[in-house]
Amino acid sequence: MSETTTAPAVTAGQPLLDPVPATERPSIGPIADIVPQVRRIVVLRGGALGDLLYAVPALYALAAAYPAAEITLLGSALHADLLRGRPGPVDEVEVLPVTRTDWNQPAQPAEVEFVDRLRTRPVDLAVQLHGGGAWSNPFLRQLNPRVSVGSRAAGAPPLDRNLAYRFYQNEVLRALEVAGLAGAPPVVMEPRVELTPQDVAAADAVLGTVTGPLVVVHPGANDSRRRWPAAAFAEIATHCLDRGATVLIIGGPSDHALVTDLRSRIPAAGDARADRLRTLVGSDMSTLCGVLARAAVLVGNDSGPRHLARAVGTPTVGVFWIGNVISAGPLSRGSDRVLISWQTHCPVCGSDATDERLPRCPHGDSLVSTVPVAAVRGDVDELLGWD
Repeated sequence: MSETTTAPAVTAGQPLLDPVPATERPSIGPIADIVPQVRRIVVLRGGALGDLLYAVPALYALAAAYPAAEITLLGSALHADLLRGRPGPVDEVEVLPVTRTDWNQPAQPAEVEFVDRLRTRPVDLAVQLHGGGAWSNPFLRQLNPRVSVGSRAAGAPPLDRNLAYRFYQNEVLRALEVAGLAGAPPVVMEPRVELTPQDVAAADAVLGTVTGPLVVVHPGANDSRRRWPAAAFAEIATHCLDRGATVLIIGGPSDHALVTDLRSRIPAAGDARADRLRTLVGSDMSTLCGVLARAAVLVGNDSGPRHLARAVGTPTVGVFWIGNVISAGPLSRGSDRVLISWQTHCPVCGSDATDERLPRCPHGDSLVSTVPVAAVRGDVDELLGWD
């Protein structure tokens, strides 16, 4: 993102840091004392697209509490692609190398080089937003931060200020609670990503002229158990085409087969709807942001593109498994609709999918196939203003 740390907060034009004392601001959990003389903050949050977006409100909180500090995100190459040149709280992204997970084994050369390079500039505050800390806490402590904060599961090494890690907690709120350990109260409560002129231009180049409202359909998810059946998505896409919408099916680089299968189930070729059924697979982050911002609604699973759609201001209709509603469900319902599958056991072997202490069964069958098409269609119609 850009070098500034004063991007707009809840209301356009309002600075992130306002004159209201921290003790009078809303908080998620207790707000600890501010760390004095912080010039550099390092935040650890790797993973996929959604994992980063969970952390965005906490990043804004840190930027507001420490307006003179530089914020470095330790994340993935995808995170770097999304944040490059984008206004917001992050000044730079350092792409995490492949590192050891067993701390009894010696560090690999890539990890040693990465840590040594980061330590060439002092780290005043290190913030761990990457989970329970079994790997992430000792990794972050290698940077020799003056103060470290983060979540800590049972048995994980401690940081200077620790939040007890519990599996079932909304990830956005967990990250905000960790930011509170660093003295940073919330300034925004939900993920937000600022749109750039480059995003808009990239989307225009891909989409061209769009007839009717643009409905984006995303059938993918990293975990196959979170995927609603292709036949169900096809019914929603067909309904939207029948109502005059343009339907764009999107997917990541590994989703070609999934997108092709879905498109083959939609009876559009050869009729007047053919030009209104489109696909976009493997786009860069700038194009994806622009496309999602132009959409009237996104219909999809619990996945990164659904989170990104809301972060750029697009309404969403999401299909969620009950366990993921707790950890990843949107906080508001003004522009978000959440359809919940209450299935708690694997449909193949009956293993309890809700108990995080149990090893995951080997089956990847959908846990959300029971969500009815009619319920999803009704929410799409409501958000689009269709009778």
